[in-house]
Amino acid sequence: MSTTNKPIKTDARPGRTLAILALVLFALLGAVFIQGATAVRLGLDLRGGTSVTLQPRIAPGENGKVSNEAIDQAVSIIRQRVNSLGVAESEVTAQGSGLNRQIVISVPGDTGRRVVELVGQTAELRFRQVLAETNGTPNPADTSTAATPVPGVAPDVNARYAKLDCSIAANRQGTGSDVATAPVVACSRTGGNKYILAPAEVLGREVSKASAGIDTQGGSAWYVSLVFNGEGTKAFGALTARVTSLASPLNQVAIVLDGLVVSAPRINEAIPSGNAQITGSFTQLEATDLANVLKYGALPLAFDRGEVQQISPTLGSDQLRAGLLAGALGLFLVLLYSLLYYRGLGLVTIGSLLIAGSLTYLLFLLLGKWIGFTLTLAGIAGAIVSIGITADSFIVYFERIRDEVREGRSLRSAVETGWTRARRTIIVADFVSIIASVLLYFFAVGGVRGFAFTLGLTTLVDLIVVFAFTKPIVTILAKLNFYSSGHVLSGLSGKSLGTISNAKEA
Repeated sequence: MSTTNKPIKTDARPGRTLAILALVLFALLGAVFIQGATAVRLGLDLRGGTSVTLQPRIAPGENGKVSNEAIDQAVSIIRQRVNSLGVAESEVTAQGSGLNRQIVISVPGDTGRRVVELVGQTAELRFRQVLAETNGTPNPADTSTAATPVPGVAPDVNARYAKLDCSIAANRQGTGSDVATAPVVACSRTGGNKYILAPAEVLGREVSKASAGIDTQGGSAWYVSLVFNGEGTKAFGALTARVTSLASPLNQVAIVLDGLVVSAPRINEAIPSGNAQITGSFTQLEATDLANVLKYGALPLAFDRGEVQQISPTLGSDQLRAGLLAGALGLFLVLLYSLLYYRGLGLVTIGSLLIAGSLTYLLFLLLGKWIGFTLTLAGIAGAIVSIGITADSFIVYFERIRDEVREGRSLRSAVETGWTRARRTIIVADFVSIIASVLLYFFAVGGVRGFAFTLGLTTLVDLIVVFAFTKPIVTILAKLNFYSSGHVLSGLSGKSLGTISNAKEA
């Protein structure tokens, strides 16, 4: 039986492809040094972190009851806030039952203290007209405040206003549970002023967007920009239009967050556009944090924060070492099998896995810096599973090459024909893994999401390596006499292909 050995037309330029891959690797390496991403960020189970317990504050008249729906809603909002800060692999869970129901937040790393302090903010935002304003520290010799009640304000409100001392730290903690429909007394955020405020006319739930910005013309001061929804735009426009013609301090509108006055600007003209700014000597970090907590709405409950604790890794160092050893042993066995079975072609497997490992490590470093990616034991498991996926791609391609050589094609022709037939199988197989990873990531929580993200990322790396390294390097090797002549150690000899007996008979 004669077999045609027609040349396969190809536009492949393996040298150029390998050069592009090398440039990508050097670019990623350069980005690592520029970004200062010198270490992979590890999750709670590998390096510990910070944990805090939030206890719901029972407001008067609630008979000591907190609904499960309110707790679940708070968990969802807090989880969104944590994710918006780029903190991956955090844990936000509700624990206990009945009156002992609590929310536990665990964040990996040493910087978790800022996060757990931020996410517990109630973020009740109110816009209230100012009815009275005085110095926050009462002067014992000055009794004018107590003697002159504010007109139109209930006596008990006037009494609380007279007694309020904003120099006391407890009075600057905020309540987060003020009644929107009633007048309140409140301190400024710094304690420098105290106020009587009218019932709220615009609420935080009427904010549709929030973002931090910097006023470069005003001394580089940071502020938070708000955009109201339709209901909020109408209410804010009506409020600002009504107070513009009033005398001070009635022409001021206080921006109240969790029971504290962030700022109380004087309104000079009506603002019907539905946009507002919160100013108050913010730092960049404070403005960004405030925008993040406002973006996802207020918590349905006020919380008392328990002691912030450092937590140790949930896995011992011996267990972690054992897991890494298992991964290294699996990788060694894959390489050993590849060398014993494919011989010279097995060197391609080694090179491909080294390239894949380098790409994956660089991406871990950069993603940790860019999006807060943290590596957990589940993520390590996903990376180990990907070794088998990558090895499958090599096996599919190598076996197609062998099949083509058995049918009588030259090695150079077999490399191209085998690739044409193998790549579809490789793409389909990898995309099945990617689809599974995406579904797991969006429908799972906790460590499963870490496994899914790592598996999906490493599968994409496998596709890149197979197309940009494995195929081009095999094309180059096919031109070498060692491989094209079917050397006994090449992996393409008659014995390796199972055709040596047929050759002898011919």
